[in-house]
Amino acid sequence: MKLSLRNHKRSALFVASAVALGLAAAFAQSTKRLEIKLTQGTNIAVAAAPDSKTLVFDLQGTLWRLPVTGGKATAITDELGDARQPAWSPDGKQLAFQSYRDGNWHLWMVAANGAGLTQLTTGTFDDREPHWSPDGQRLAFASDRGGNYDVWLIELASRRLAQLTRDAANDYNPAWSPDGQRIAFASERGAGRGVWLIQDVANAEKRREVLLSKTNAAAAAPAWSPDGKQIVYHTGERGSAPELWLQAVAPGEQPRLLSAAGEDVFPFRAAWLSASEFLYTADGQIKRAKLGSEQRATIAFEATLKLNRPAYARKKRDFDSTAPRPVRGIVAPAVSPDGQRVAFTALGDLWLQEVGKPAKRLTNDVFVQTQPKWSLDGAQLIYVSDQQGQMDVWQRDLNTGAEKLLVKTPSGATQPALSPDGKRLAFFSSEALAARLQLCELATGQTRALLNRTIQATQISWTPDSEAIAVPVLQPHSTRFREGFYEVQIIPLDGGTPRRLVPLPDRTLSYATLSPDGRALAFVEDGRLSVAALNERFELTGSPRRVSSDLADSPSWTGDSQSILYQSLDRLKKVTLATGRVEDFNTQLTWQPEKVTGTLVVHAGRLFDGKSAAYQRDVDVVIEGQRIKEIVAHNQSLHTGNVIDASDKTVIPGLFEMHGHQAITGGEKLGRTWLAFGITSVREPGTDPYDGAERREAWAAGQRPGPRNFFSGRLLDGNRVYYAIAESVGSEAHLDLALERARVLEYDFIKTYVRLPDLWQRKVAAVAHRMGVPTSSHEIWPAAGYGMDAVEHNGATSRRGYSPKTSALSRSYDDVVQILARSGMNYTPTLILSGLSFQLAEQPALMGNPQFAALNDAAAVQALRARASAGRAPALRDAVAAQGKTALAVLKAGGRVTPGTDGPIVPYGFSLQLELQMLVRAGFTPAEALRAATLWSAEAVGVGNELGSLERGKLADLVIVAGDPLQQIADTLKVAVTVKNGRAYTLQDLLSGPR
Repeated sequence: MKLSLRNHKRSALFVASAVALGLAAAFAQSTKRLEIKLTQGTNIAVAAAPDSKTLVFDLQGTLWRLPVTGGKATAITDELGDARQPAWSPDGKQLAFQSYRDGNWHLWMVAANGAGLTQLTTGTFDDREPHWSPDGQRLAFASDRGGNYDVWLIELASRRLAQLTRDAANDYNPAWSPDGQRIAFASERGAGRGVWLIQDVANAEKRREVLLSKTNAAAAAPAWSPDGKQIVYHTGERGSAPELWLQAVAPGEQPRLLSAAGEDVFPFRAAWLSASEFLYTADGQIKRAKLGSEQRATIAFEATLKLNRPAYARKKRDFDSTAPRPVRGIVAPAVSPDGQRVAFTALGDLWLQEVGKPAKRLTNDVFVQTQPKWSLDGAQLIYVSDQQGQMDVWQRDLNTGAEKLLVKTPSGATQPALSPDGKRLAFFSSEALAARLQLCELATGQTRALLNRTIQATQISWTPDSEAIAVPVLQPHSTRFREGFYEVQIIPLDGGTPRRLVPLPDRTLSYATLSPDGRALAFVEDGRLSVAALNERFELTGSPRRVSSDLADSPSWTGDSQSILYQSLDRLKKVTLATGRVEDFNTQLTWQPEKVTGTLVVHAGRLFDGKSAAYQRDVDVVIEGQRIKEIVAHNQSLHTGNVIDASDKTVIPGLFEMHGHQAITGGEKLGRTWLAFGITSVREPGTDPYDGAERREAWAAGQRPGPRNFFSGRLLDGNRVYYAIAESVGSEAHLDLALERARVLEYDFIKTYVRLPDLWQRKVAAVAHRMGVPTSSHEIWPAAGYGMDAVEHNGATSRRGYSPKTSALSRSYDDVVQILARSGMNYTPTLILSGLSFQLAEQPALMGNPQFAALNDAAAVQALRARASAGRAPALRDAVAAQGKTALAVLKAGGRVTPGTDGPIVPYGFSLQLELQMLVRAGFTPAEALRAATLWSAEAVGVGNELGSLERGKLADLVIVAGDPLQQIADTLKVAVTVKNGRAYTLQDLLSGPR
């Protein structure tokens, strides 16, 4: 097999395009330039030169050279390549490593002095963990080119590839023996996970694979001793301690544990210096070990990062005007069979628009009606609505306006799709963190699952005979990592095997939808609308053709299968496939922010203003309309009109949830849930952008009660994705379209995800800053260097398979702390992701929380109890403590930490309150925890001049709680009244809901 590099043009073009990004505007204003000296590293790998005098280690995605005696490290690669796991050539002149520079993991090579950077592999595959053959002519590496991870070889002179292992399980971390006859590798094989050997590598006829050392935990990173008699390897996985082992290659020998109890061993190949000495990385350091001795020497290093963080003018928001504004939250548009009408959701209600006429509102209430679909005759709409407390499937007669409950579900429904014959309804029901595909026979009401596993809810379309449905389903590229591509599966109703429909291999298809006649598939790829022709067996009959040049979302077929309606920025468009003619449905809807009038006076016994560490006592907060007019010493003469007596309570600023993912199918109750826990602002780092805009508009208009919504759109990700809300960006042109959507829909910030390469993440930061909005990601470096404003999670998903922010023991080292604190990046650690079970186990009374009990069904309460039962594991206790230690270290070093939770992985609202408790457990004072959840959060969002503290002239978002939260942070759970935008909501009203 040959691999053409096309003279490395792709990578060169990629780099050149990044250089020509027009970043000068972002640097035109003052730029914060500083240096950070790092002496520890989180999850670093080290390699020793053949002469054992020089080391190279990877630190935050850069390769650094270091004398074996330690000292100042010299960078030999730049910060944009995410260079990892270096390996020296036998002659000591070259280094091979894995790099993510072009948007996939590939093998690269560079001279030991940093010259001659060369890409060795390309493609839509991930190639990782290179290791040189003793003759220097080949590299062994792990790759998913065969559908899962196997051991491969590349011949450096010809670039010819060869696959060595082909087991259905993952094989990875290959390492040549010194004699070149064997390769050790780690494997997950059913015959025994652990360290395996490929014997007689050069002889294909004699070559065989044998198990050397079976392990209880996952094995990784075997490394041969120079004499070929011993191998050092790593074990560890989630829930178990990482360990370092020594295994003799001679038959019958048992492995020997080398690492100390509690040692945080990083999962990378050891570097042998002699037959008895080797290096490994652990506890943030490079350690030197000698066989037979428990003593460990540390090789000290100092690596200097240089930051250039451009200042930019933040977007100004108008919170006072009640003038009409254009509706951006047009959700789930669906074209009628005759192509003359469009049904959609805006401001939580159903709307209908005919060509050339103003849109007509079909519903107008506090509930949510959404995801409309048409009956075949165009006389009825099928949709979901929460008017009976949860999202059920309803039917509306468009002639009479009569509504009918079609399907009642125990856990809520999304994405309903009526069969062409009108007899069946397919939909997704919510289950834990995913959804289950369901089928209801309408005549009997019987419902059954169509798949025996949960998947992410996506759109559903039917075959013309009503005997099968088509659904986009995530197909992971390997079982080693979760990311992959969304492809279409045709699922027969008779229980037969689903069939795969893949118009474009190794590309994610968004919104894939069968035409009514079953002869075509519409989908969005690379940001634009394409159509693939099918035969009567739903097989591809040719290459897909692109039918739009502009950004496309939410395609919907007309009944004759000749035209497709789609969403493009703030427009609805219909394209006729035969002619390419595009018609524009211009909804021209507007909305108005709720106007709050009158005076409200809150008499506060204690007031925490968000800035001072102490209370103001016995004061009156005078609110005119939506703003605080003044805060003065209690004066009974002010107590006219609307007065809230909180003289025995505490008033605090409204809380911010800094990391919560939402969906319109959360319904009316979602907004009340936030307010019931004192949360008046939600920062949403990833959602369908039209969905997020709908929440922002509906809550601001007072259409239904809820907090302020500050949202980002889809997760801007690379070519492989995991979440259905991710945008699989495969080209710079697509990235430009997605950024234009962010501008038109007025995102409040932009979130990039794990597989978008740094060159493009840098562009996102520059464009966002020109828009005046901040950016965030899972990354800290080089993100901090090119101006990313925030980072999400203590650890979380990483394209590397391990985190550069936290180790397997949830420990972060000084590199992480210094980058976060010195750069000024906002850090939202989401401690509750690990800590919820621990908190519930430690405080069982929390499960009786009145807000949670009133706002959730019995199944949710039971799920909470199940989490509590798993909360006493010692490993979880240690992880929670370690993560809290990092958050406190960032705070003490001068960094900004804000609370967020990642709901709905953990319960909305309730979890943010527990996050505050976790911050205090970690060592924050209650005042620091509250300031983090109020003023610091508001400043991170960019609204610190309007929200986050209780001051004259600021917006009136505040919470009245029973108790003294500066003494006992748990008292913030005792919400009595939440005031958002000057409107007061009692806890009783929030829990009881609309009447």
